Amino acid sequence: QVQLMESGGGLVQPGGSLRLSCAASGSIWTIYTMAWYRQAPGKQRELVATITSGGSTNYADSAKGRFTISRDNAKNTVYLQMNSLKPEDTAVYYCNVNIHNLRERGDYWGQGTQVTVSS
Repeated sequence: QVQLMESGGGLVQPGGSLRLSCAASGSIWTIYTMAWYRQAPGKQRELVATITSGGSTNYADSAKGRFTISRDNAKNTVYLQMNSLKPEDTAVYYCNVNIHNLRERGDYWGQGTQVTVSS
């Protein structure tokens, strides 16, 4: 059994910053790619950023230059540092982690954390 626990969402003014965290726990053998997605009301879930086990990163155009994804392999945790936030960044943010859980490899999702950017 694998669990993902997200934290760090909240209400922030435009131009502000937030740092999201997602910690994996349970029966984990290896963690591969870790990622953040978001879903705004009435829209499809979209990829925000990914980071491989080797530390290579990739960002959606909307996140480039403002967001930074990182990971702490010792803590099985992925982070998303979000700066210069805009109202259009308002969404529920989900972490997605590809994990080998001692029996098989698969994708796991966090429960989601709300980010609201508003004055």
